[in-house]
Amino acid sequence: MKVRVKFAKTGAMKFIGHLDIMRYFQKAIRRSNIDIAYSEGYSPHMIMSFAAPLGVGVTSDGEYFDMELRTTESSKVMEGCMNEVMAEGMRIESIRQIPEEKASNAMALVSAADYLVTFREGKELPEGWENRIADFLAQDQIICKKPTKKGEMKEVDIRPWIYQMEVQGGGIFLQLSSGSVRNLKPEMVMGALASFMDTVLDEFALMIHRLEIYADLGDETSRKLVSLKDLGEEIE
Repeated sequence: MKVRVKFAKTGAMKFIGHLDIMRYFQKAIRRSNIDIAYSEGYSPHMIMSFAAPLGVGVTSDGEYFDMELRTTESSKVMEGCMNEVMAEGMRIESIRQIPEEKASNAMALVSAADYLVTFREGKELPEGWENRIADFLAQDQIICKKPTKKGEMKEVDIRPWIYQMEVQGGGIFLQLSSGSVRNLKPEMVMGALASFMDTVLDEFALMIHRLEIYADLGDETSRKLVSLKDLGEEIE
């Protein structure tokens, strides 16, 4: 059976890199006695894959990984078993069954993500930044330099990749294109906003929290975003 695990990463755990997060969950799965499946061959490993690696220093309530199980309990029982062995700053939100086919792989499905971006005290944009967002989004193009896989810098128009951007409390809510093809980071959007205002962001000015990750079930003419969690079913 293939299941999808949603987890939150907060507190001091935000400083743990992706490879260490993978190793952490491998150990947590063993401690929780989840009956995970292993690959065959001379060096068997747990069959699991993460949806969208999170940058160091970024917190989240919407992280996902898929794993294959040999036997299973109910979702509630497995969630409880894993949360009993979680370190502070890690919390299992849900475990749901997903289709077995390869097309259901979380990493391949990622198309968008929600973020909440706030400023560290004393590192805010100039006064009145809240009133500039509408003008920023009204631009036909927002050109930024984005690194390619070869390490070169390429100019891209990020405006089509910004699905939503609005003031929320003392910060900014962003819904951005995500995934392997069109991946837009909040830092790039905020840097572009600062440039639009003829200023620059201070180093470490931003606190970024990822809220959710989505698949796009729409077509070429319209988006239909569905959270990765909602693509699975509760195991009774």
